[in-house]
Amino acid sequence: MQLKVYLSGEIHTDWRDQIIRGCRDRQLDLVFYSAVTDHPTSDRAGDVLGPEERSFWRDHKSAKVNAMRTKTLLENCDVAVVRFGEQYKQWNAAFDAGYCAALGKPYISLHSEDLVHPLKEVDAAAQAWATTPRQVVEVLSYIGGE
Repeated sequence: MQLKVYLSGEIHTDWRDQIIRGCRDRQLDLVFYSAVTDHPTSDRAGDVLGPEERSFWRDHKSAKVNAMRTKTLLENCDVAVVRFGEQYKQWNAAFDAGYCAALGKPYISLHSEDLVHPLKEVDAAAQAWATTPRQVVEVLSYIGGE
């Protein structure tokens, strides 16, 4: 059974690569999707719709183009992994977790123990909470393995 996995959240560490490598090492039949993780590319996603004089409108257009991608991929995934890092606030990740919850889409919350209190509602709606990419690989292996 091939599972489609959406990887959401923090873009400053290699957690996505760790999960993908770990799943490939186990020869799991998974397909991975993600938001655009390159900041400049994401920031200019709406530029194809024409130039803007004010940064607010540029950001607004790009956010909508990025949202189309995210919405489509989340709606079509079988499970999502939502990563919250230590250094920056990932408001987009919180939004993605809420969207998964609204869709009834299973997701794994991935963050350190230091963030348990601020993310208690996010974790309460998750089907699993992991602290390491390795734990995510174990869960994906269980649900997607034979």
